[in-house]
Amino acid sequence: MKIAYLDTVSGIAGDMTLAAFVSAGLPIDELGFELKKLPLSGFELIGKHVMRNSISAVHIEVAISHTPHYHRHLKDINNLIEASHLSQRVKEVAQSIFHVIGRAEAKIHNTTLEKIHFHEVGAVDSIVDIVGTAICLEKFGIERIYTSPVRLGSGGTVNTQHGVMPTPTPATLEILREYPTVLTSIPDELTTPTGAGIVKALSSGLLTDEVIRVHTIGYGAGTKEIPQTPNLLRVVIGDVEIVSEHEQLIVVETNIDDLNPQVYPYLIEKLLGAGAHDAYLVPIIMKKGRPGILLSVMTGKSKLDVVSEIIFRETSTIGLRVHEMGRKKLLRKAVEIQTQFGAVRAKAILRDGREVIAPEFDECKRIANERGLPLIEVQQAILREIAERKW
Repeated sequence: MKIAYLDTVSGIAGDMTLAAFVSAGLPIDELGFELKKLPLSGFELIGKHVMRNSISAVHIEVAISHTPHYHRHLKDINNLIEASHLSQRVKEVAQSIFHVIGRAEAKIHNTTLEKIHFHEVGAVDSIVDIVGTAICLEKFGIERIYTSPVRLGSGGTVNTQHGVMPTPTPATLEILREYPTVLTSIPDELTTPTGAGIVKALSSGLLTDEVIRVHTIGYGAGTKEIPQTPNLLRVVIGDVEIVSEHEQLIVVETNIDDLNPQVYPYLIEKLLGAGAHDAYLVPIIMKKGRPGILLSVMTGKSKLDVVSEIIFRETSTIGLRVHEMGRKKLLRKAVEIQTQFGAVRAKAILRDGREVIAPEFDECKRIANERGLPLIEVQQAILREIAERKW
């Protein structure tokens, strides 16, 4: 499983995230080309190499050629993203980040998600940062994100469209509620609401016992020189070789008996797209003999708020059951095997003291589409090759 580890050496911001992935190997021209699929004009990515405490890093500026429109509602931003020619995965990831930020802003300003309007986060540069992050994840094939405890500045102030705010800003703190953070004595705004939204919406939490094969490392620089720390965000991209066999998860459930059945596939897609580990439906008989559906979602603690918000927004339910559960899995690692179809990503599962290798379904699907072959034939051919060889 390919992961990105965000090491918040000096916090995290949207531009630092883009810069870290560019430093890790994504050409800035390729990133800029994808961003031009947004129905936005008048911006350009400008990248340069800089030094932070003798560490070479990339700094990215989103140059704006005209005064941007700051007062966008969440609906406006979602419509803008939907109107783009970006992939569906990129759209969903970007929208999930905006949703997390919007929910926090609505709580701070005592209004609703529908009524909240974005200032800094609704500006062109922030939209570019958030959508650009989603593009970077897709380009690198990142399946999961982890972070270090997020470093925050404190004891200072920052100028915003709402006026002077303390550091960390209320939005940043609200977004990172329940997420591991470090409150430093540095007065600068180390972590911005955009950076906090990226972490809260996408991260699976902190690394614990995962064994990582590191492929590439990138350093994204912040604009300021900070005396107390190198102003950097480090991204480490690699494969998790072994997945811990014990995992603590959250299960969210609700019974529904009055929802249009056409909504359920869309709901499952949204939940999985937001980072839920699993989501499924079970037919049940409810009180008074009415047929209904049990919706069950398994997710990490960091995604509980996002998952709950999706269920409340997309269904008719007014209450959820939430409980912790343990999960035990066979040890496994990501591998790449050579087949008649070329390199294929697979997983090696340790079972009864031996490795069992299985191709990833999405890889089989990709090959079937590329070559115009029946999917079942592709799967069977790869499994035969696996059975005939010693990997």
